[in-house]
Amino acid sequence: MVVTAKKSQVLRLKVSEVVADMRLDQWLASAHESLSRTLAKKIIDLGGVHLNGRRIRKCSQLLRCGDSLEIYQDGQPLEVYRLDDQALIFRDRYVLALNKPAGIDCQPTPARYKGTLYEALLTYLKDPFRPLDKPELAMVQRLDRETSGVMIFSIHRRSHKPLTEIWQTRKVTKVYHALVADPGLADTGEFISELARNRRTNRMKSVAKGGKYAHTRYRVVQRFSGYALVEVDLLTGRTHQIRVHFSEAGAPLLGDRLYGGNRQPDGIPISRTMLHSSRLMCDHPVTHSPLVLEAPWPEDFCLLLNQLGGHL
Repeated sequence: MVVTAKKSQVLRLKVSEVVADMRLDQWLASAHESLSRTLAKKIIDLGGVHLNGRRIRKCSQLLRCGDSLEIYQDGQPLEVYRLDDQALIFRDRYVLALNKPAGIDCQPTPARYKGTLYEALLTYLKDPFRPLDKPELAMVQRLDRETSGVMIFSIHRRSHKPLTEIWQTRKVTKVYHALVADPGLADTGEFISELARNRRTNRMKSVAKGGKYAHTRYRVVQRFSGYALVEVDLLTGRTHQIRVHFSEAGAPLLGDRLYGGNRQPDGIPISRTMLHSSRLMCDHPVTHSPLVLEAPWPEDFCLLLNQLGGHL
């Protein structure tokens, strides 16, 4: 049975005298009508419950009068993501590259620690003969939850600093593919702006000054019935950069709810932003040999492309 939180929300609750010394999972199930004990256990296990400001993952935790609880739900399936060998693109002693599925957070959020890509990697890399040792792991890039595709990680202390320097000095080629609305995009083009967060809407936008430099190049691969498949060369790596630049050009990514993307193009319902990290190219941080890391387009991306009249 797949258990799913119905929508993104946070519940803030206070423990009263009546239920002092009660188990956390029992109390949650009795304190709010939206929380069954099964759902409460799932949320606690994922790390979505915070006791007095700190994440707590023990269902048996005893509560005391006056304790404050925050219960975060992100509206995503509550099943735990686990990494397997099929997701691996490359691995040696120093780095690991994988094909991230859509729908997985890269880093822990208030709603979950367990099942994020970071936690799944730590679990995958753990030495069964040394269970108390935390694996070496460093993240140099991020992909949005709904974005799929290739990512690279440092898994050895010798590669942490040089891989970070490769990203900071932009000695990496990052190629994405996206399905976008096509208002008449030029066959090739680029977007250059400064990006900053709008505190009122929590969205990124281009500003005249005070933002971070962002540079995106693209070429149209295919056009079909008001939509286009574009290949994107990401020259900088700002938050939501591709999504913002295409949205501001009147060509939002299909499925991108935050930046005005069509969630039902031609009446076809889609559940996520159609953006895929297809290729990374850089020198190996330790051996300095060239790395070319590629992730095939996922099934939902290919299916939508075909349904809209495109072709592989």
